Amino acid sequence: GPCKKAAGGNTVFEGTYTALVTPFNGAEVDYEALGRLIEMQIKAGVDGVVPCGSTGESATLSHEEHERVIGFTVEKCKGKLKVIAGTGSNSTLESVKLTRFAKENGADAALLIAPYYNKPTQDGLYAHYAHLAEAVDLPQIVYNIPGRSGVNIAVETTAKLSKLKNVVGIKEASGSLDQVTRTVEACGPDFCVLSGDDSLTLPIMAVGGKGVIAVIGNIMPGKLSELVKAMRVGDLKAAQAAHYTMLPVMRAMGLETNPIPVKAAMAMMGLISDGLRLPLTSLTEGNRAELKRVLGAAGLL
Repeated sequence: GPCKKAAGGNTVFEGTYTALVTPFNGAEVDYEALGRLIEMQIKAGVDGVVPCGSTGESATLSHEEHERVIGFTVEKCKGKLKVIAGTGSNSTLESVKLTRFAKENGADAALLIAPYYNKPTQDGLYAHYAHLAEAVDLPQIVYNIPGRSGVNIAVETTAKLSKLKNVVGIKEASGSLDQVTRTVEACGPDFCVLSGDDSLTLPIMAVGGKGVIAVIGNIMPGKLSELVKAMRVGDLKAAQAAHYTMLPVMRAMGLETNPIPVKAAMAMMGLISDGLRLPLTSLTEGNRAELKRVLGAAGLL
């Protein structure tokens, strides 16, 4: 069945979402390039985009930049794509502020990473998300990525959160299909479980996930959308074909820390200029050669 509607019957969040990179022009955010990237997403027919996630280097954007990137993205997507704004933080109060900004500026939902570095207990994780759900009347998607946050949101915690108004789904990047399966089981059919690992999108949808928030959407949005649509109508053959077409590129996206490889790929494809913010550094020569080979073989250059 469809995912739960948040307060005010808000739209559901099934389908294909691209975790947008934040292009830089030297030290500044390159809004012209960002606009072009959004146009490309609209043309590819994805369901929505996610600005200011891990892929968007949210950790090194200033508050002003964070807000402007969200505002700019919403404006460009109006009526064409849904916008799930990354507004998570390891400070609950800061996250409330960013989420409130996203709501006031027309975002469709917020994506909220588990507080990183602090290592809250399960009680602390529950309290953090419950506070946000209460403070801002906007659909909210919890984001579980233990590799980045240092904590795993337990299935029991997600199940409790899924009963709250405004908590409509979870982006699952624990890498555990067992955890995903137990989450689908515990939270029921109207809770939106989305893949947070590109290469696990097919199996996650096979066990009841509703879609993906993906890195590879930045370079292969059409193919990704094809996979998700095929899974939604139960066409496993077509989904497998799309999955294996993208697999070498997905693998290359993990050559170094995300978004280092995806930004290098986009620069090679002429979509953005190659620029990251410290502490991220550009792809090493050996990995760059490998990436070039993979992109060439996939017909992307």
